[in-house]
Amino acid sequence: MQANEFNKRRQRLMQDIGVGNIALIGSAMPRTRNRDVDYPFRQDSDFFYLTGFNEADALAVFVPGREEGEYILFCREFDPTKALWEGAHAGLEGATKHYAADQAFPIEDVPERLPELLAGKRKVFYPLGHDADLDASVLEWLKELRQKARSGVSAPHELSALEQILHEMRLFKSAAELKLMRHAAEVSAQGHIKAMQTCKAGRYEYQVEAELVYHFMQAGLRAVAYPSIVAGGKNACTLHYTTNDCELQDGDLLLIDAGAECDHYAADITRTFPVSGRFSDAQRQLYQLVLDAQYAAIAEVKPGATWIQPHEAAVEVLTRGLVKLGLLKGSVKKLVKDEKYKAFYMHRTGHWLGMDVHDVGDYKIDDTWRTLEPGMVLTVEPGLYIPADCKKVDPQWRGIGIRIEDDVLVTEDGHEVLTHSAPKTIAEIEAIMQGA
Repeated sequence: MQANEFNKRRQRLMQDIGVGNIALIGSAMPRTRNRDVDYPFRQDSDFFYLTGFNEADALAVFVPGREEGEYILFCREFDPTKALWEGAHAGLEGATKHYAADQAFPIEDVPERLPELLAGKRKVFYPLGHDADLDASVLEWLKELRQKARSGVSAPHELSALEQILHEMRLFKSAAELKLMRHAAEVSAQGHIKAMQTCKAGRYEYQVEAELVYHFMQAGLRAVAYPSIVAGGKNACTLHYTTNDCELQDGDLLLIDAGAECDHYAADITRTFPVSGRFSDAQRQLYQLVLDAQYAAIAEVKPGATWIQPHEAAVEVLTRGLVKLGLLKGSVKKLVKDEKYKAFYMHRTGHWLGMDVHDVGDYKIDDTWRTLEPGMVLTVEPGLYIPADCKKVDPQWRGIGIRIEDDVLVTEDGHEVLTHSAPKTIAEIEAIMQGA
């Protein structure tokens, strides 16, 4: 992503927080996996959104109107020994030269310099409650400043959650962000096709997962956006199943919920298909019902619609279909009102998508479902899950779990399905799996 994109975000943030105030945000920190081995580093999404800086041990400070520079970055100084063992890092010179900080100081200087930057400000914006160490430090700095009141030094009198501003910014995707999301979506879609092509009875779920990850990495996307769900048979009825260690059985369905991450932006796709390459009659009926529900939900993604409308459309179609198939009995309207469909469909039809797979942004404003606007990206993912031990339904339905999920952009005149390349009709899936 171009440096100008990050600069635009910082300028908008500083315009929103206003002259006379200050904002702070810290980087992610390394996390220990075991003993002296860390998990692969992944930068905090909010921090990266504003800085593009992909290192730990950093603190970004934004001071609108400050003559010496509005954007200050505290980070690690360049260490030749560290570079030898762990690789290149920016250092103070790189922070200004490559990441456009107006000033850069060693991270060790934070305790000394932050009280000076806070002095005279009215309000401090930072991620309240996100980092216990930062919470404690801010309170200590404010205490230090208040002790200097007789010397004419004033301390900020208000703390405010930075997320209120920042997450509203992140909810609306720019052209640069959408370019990354489209790439993540396309690579992920092709990975799902590879999974369909290589799936067969006798393979293990983790082997299919390996096909996905292999394709993502071959395409240059080295991180998955979230732990992949590869759930054969009744495992698909566990919504967040990630064990992925069972053998695939002929006659079962395989549900895959997996997406790649492109430069911190996620794709999120779910496809469900038959291990044997052909749907059984019962699988076909349930699958088509879920697909019809998804089509109905996607049709509701447009400017002016509310967040809940796609979900309501999916629920209506699913409930009507469940009654027709005999899995529910009664009036569709009353079944929906009483939420009886939740026996087989217990989650919402989507979520915001962006730098985080369950991305930031309010779903309601003043207790009213939010209106969809151009630039928002959401998933649309209805499903049906019939537990294997559900005695109240005909045995032919038991143990079937189906979900179909796409990533959808709200456009000026409707919507764009970013993940359109991932096949989802019965005819398309069966043709791919049979090598047509």
